[in-house]
Amino acid sequence: MLDERKERLMSMPHENGDAPLVPRPELTLPALRQAVAAVAPSRLPEFFEDLQKAFVRAGDEDSVVPIRMFYRQWGVVVEIERQPEIARRLHAAEQAVDDPDPAVRERAIRDAAEIVRAAHREVAGG
Repeated sequence: MLDERKERLMSMPHENGDAPLVPRPELTLPALRQAVAAVAPSRLPEFFEDLQKAFVRAGDEDSVVPIRMFYRQWGVVVEIERQPEIARRLHAAEQAVDDPDPAVRERAIRDAAEIVRAAHREVAGG
């Protein structure tokens, strides 16, 4: 019952364009897969490719660390993409990195780094 409600909440459109598109997911495979499908469906192939690599690496290293890193990496992606304004800012900064003006590139790098660091903090629990 609770899972059904959570699924409905994650797929509901929001009136406010600045509101998160989905709740912050738990760092589990089902929750992250569902969140990526909702906020960045074009990235699902990359998600599954990274998942495969993480499990292969975990087996090679006899360690769960690669899987935890995968969860954290995709938690950060979702944290950014679930917030439309933040995602727009990051994508604009990523494009500005190719600008011929060094000041624009420098500002873009700072902006992107700030956004990604803040997402890492949120995923880590604030």
